[in-house]
Amino acid sequence: MICKNLEVWKRSVALSSEIYLYLADLKDYSFKDQLRRNSLSIPNNIAEGFERISNKEKIRFIDISRGSIAEAQTQIYIGIKIKYIDKNIGNKWIKELEELGKMLTGLIKNISGKAND
Repeated sequence: MICKNLEVWKRSVALSSEIYLYLADLKDYSFKDQLRRNSLSIPNNIAEGFERISNKEKIRFIDISRGSIAEAQTQIYIGIKIKYIDKNIGNKWIKELEELGKMLTGLIKNISGKAND
């Protein structure tokens, strides 16, 4: 797997794992499932994108990861508000997602500068 050396992929895997485990006992299956799926989508789409040959395809999947970040942040804000997620933990996750988003934006800019489409 080409992406396993990318810091953004490693950090998104760590965050997704943390979210997955934190929500293990939550009884609201719908909420838990949606947030877990969004957090899993971040590293999964990075991985899928990096297996693509064209830069256009790589960027498309990284952009999907950015969308999943926005969805996860929204769900975490709601989770904090409805007391499913501890405020300190949720804010830590939101901050990490913001950092991951910046890293993905930088990655897109880097890939956009390369030719092979």
